[in-house]
Amino acid sequence: MTATSMEELVSLCKRRGFIFQSNDIYGGVKGLYDYGPMGVELKNNLKQAWWKSMVYERDDIEGLDASILSAPVVLQQSGHEDTFSDPLVDCKTCKARFRADQLENSECPKGGGFLADCKLKDLTEPRPFNLMFKTAIGPVDDGSSFAYLRPETCQQIFTNFKNVTDATSRVVPFGIAQIGKAFRNEITPRNFIFRVREFEQMELEFFVKPGSDDEWHKYWVDKRIEWWEAQGVSKKNLYPVDVEKSELSHYSKATVDIMYKFPHGKEELEGIANRTDFDLGSHTKNQKEFNINSKVKKNEHSTTKLGVQNLEDKNSYIPFVIEPSAGVDRGLLAILNEAYTIENLENESSRTVLKLKPHLSPIKAAVIPLKKNNEHIVAKAKKIKNELQNLGLGRVMLENSGNIGKNYRRHDEIGTPICITVDFETLDDDSVTIRDRDSMKQERVSSKDLNQFYQKYFH
Repeated sequence: MTATSMEELVSLCKRRGFIFQSNDIYGGVKGLYDYGPMGVELKNNLKQAWWKSMVYERDDIEGLDASILSAPVVLQQSGHEDTFSDPLVDCKTCKARFRADQLENSECPKGGGFLADCKLKDLTEPRPFNLMFKTAIGPVDDGSSFAYLRPETCQQIFTNFKNVTDATSRVVPFGIAQIGKAFRNEITPRNFIFRVREFEQMELEFFVKPGSDDEWHKYWVDKRIEWWEAQGVSKKNLYPVDVEKSELSHYSKATVDIMYKFPHGKEELEGIANRTDFDLGSHTKNQKEFNINSKVKKNEHSTTKLGVQNLEDKNSYIPFVIEPSAGVDRGLLAILNEAYTIENLENESSRTVLKLKPHLSPIKAAVIPLKKNNEHIVAKAKKIKNELQNLGLGRVMLENSGNIGKNYRRHDEIGTPICITVDFETLDDDSVTIRDRDSMKQERVSSKDLNQFYQKYFH
């Protein structure tokens, strides 16, 4: 299992409607991708699984959906205007630009090979390149009124901290979860949807008392590994790595990166950071009232105190924050890679199958009339399809092409767990054939028992 190369996944994604290059008919735009009919279902199912585990199955986390546009002052106080950059170098020969810290993995656009092998390269000294996108606000674009497209989703969680606590009466420890778009002007987007300029994040900010942060940090590392396993990612391909102190972000006391063995190599799938009191401290008014860490930038703009009161001694403090942050696109790529399987069959042929967890599969069931021109068979198939769809477990598809073998192979490749065939025998005894994706075994089930079978399968 797992793909042998990224090319295999890219080919499958385009062929079966998971992911397309954005603006493909005009040559495409590097670092931008569109999710097709199957991709949008898989992506929504992954986000729903995360939201269910974070918000619905817990009693200590609330949800949020904040604005994508960020006021400059927010990202000034968070440190993004000063520190959110990558080292950039230019090649004086071909005018291409590269990240200085990733030269060994960069390809030379002129020579076609790796930059390390290019004998014509003549690189400038590294200089910082800020990754944030700007956009004008208002009718006049004179540079005086602008906003940033948020480079991460967490800052609006911090600025809404008091709004959420006032509205819900939450007390520490508790969390705020958000799924949403973020934007980074990557110098060298690469490896399909792994590093792109527009992406989605699944982020939790979990607020804890100072002194309990180390324990909570470990708790969330363990919980996140468990969750990825439940999505079908093998634990043997997950590698928790403690980030060295010299590599930590400016706000971080400790970070564990959950690394995954992608087709292009081992890279970060999710990061779990102990952000201390940096964020709430940076956005709070009258910082002198709180014993916050020395990294916090003085705030002369905020109108709100983001501290909480200790119910035992009545003293106020700034909570520490534990942040599990995962990219939806990277997660989807890892899940596709784990599910991708080529099986050799008895007749010396092979099949490609996506062995996705059923709750993630884009199509939950395909209903296939054996004869596309038989009105009685087609009418029965439509009735079954509508009944299963109304159970609300996900998308059910009617496949009325008449070629049962091709339908099976197509649904193997998009990961459909079960196919239901309506045939002439159905008209006689009201039974259907159910085919299992992974084992390819078939069984007859009475139509009157089908809804119960379907619900039991997915629960």
